[in-house]
Amino acid sequence: MTFAIGRRAALGLLAAGASVPALHAQTVSRPARIIVGFPPGGSSDVVARLYAERLRGTYAPQLLVDGRVGAAGRIAVEYVKGVEPDGLTFLQTPASMLTLQPHVFPREVRYDALTDLIPVSTVCTYPFAFAVPKDHPAQTLPAWIDWAKAQGRELPWASPAAGSAPHFMGIMLGRKAGITLTHVPFRGAAPAVQDLIAGRLACFIGVLGDVSTHHGQGLRLLAVSSAARNPRFPDVPTFRELGHPDFDKEEWFGALLPAGTPAPIVAGLHGAIRAAAATPEMVAALDRLEYAPTTSESPAAFAARIRQEREEWGAIVRESGFRPEN
Repeated sequence: MTFAIGRRAALGLLAAGASVPALHAQTVSRPARIIVGFPPGGSSDVVARLYAERLRGTYAPQLLVDGRVGAAGRIAVEYVKGVEPDGLTFLQTPASMLTLQPHVFPREVRYDALTDLIPVSTVCTYPFAFAVPKDHPAQTLPAWIDWAKAQGRELPWASPAAGSAPHFMGIMLGRKAGITLTHVPFRGAAPAVQDLIAGRLACFIGVLGDVSTHHGQGLRLLAVSSAARNPRFPDVPTFRELGHPDFDKEEWFGALLPAGTPAPIVAGLHGAIRAAAATPEMVAALDRLEYAPTTSESPAAFAARIRQEREEWGAIVRESGFRPEN
């Protein structure tokens, strides 16, 4: 089970002494490191730095963000898998590294999130969005599907990367709607969004935060993958509202420790993360990124979420027939 903390809820938790039950919890007395697998300035790095600042003094006297970049994030996971399980090093990683990539790159992935690592908690969640050029004739997703069917040709669409969650969401949509889409993979969202605004793509599926600033100014959002409408875009329906419940998907960043880490340290990090997520400063900082400070009720609940989502993505990848060379 997870929960997303809003501003009012965060204040309420603080007033009530918002910390996870600390029985048998233990923190560390030396500086710790948060390992991320992506370059400085990216969302993974930014979120890690937000938590490093707010875990200082509650989990460790100081926390540094250490980028272990390469292999689409896998190097960082493998690095944490092999470190000393003393609580001084933990991983922050996107969900796809643990739930999707094992199916997309089975030969390259040399770790198991549930045996080589100890899931601690999600630290935030964020939805995906379906966007089209602003001047597109379709004003809604059903109208866009009707338009696509009427074209009688393959339509170019984009995701941030081949083998990413948005890539498979596009495959799922094309199959369910009976339309032929040609995937145009990009290295990141920014160039894809620019091509969409320029009218060179029929649509883009990606993280909401990568397109939200352009809504109404270059592109138009037709659907979001969150369970409820985004308060900033109340006019944009969810996929579920539009008859696509399979698209109730969100990405998350999560914290994991190496296998063998003592249970009291796992509990200490879990409690510190939940307390940090409840602060108004963290809520506001993540909100600016279109992220929600969603944390796991317990490490066991987070492990169960990873297991479930890994199984779900496995079925989707197998059905798609995707191969890395695609």
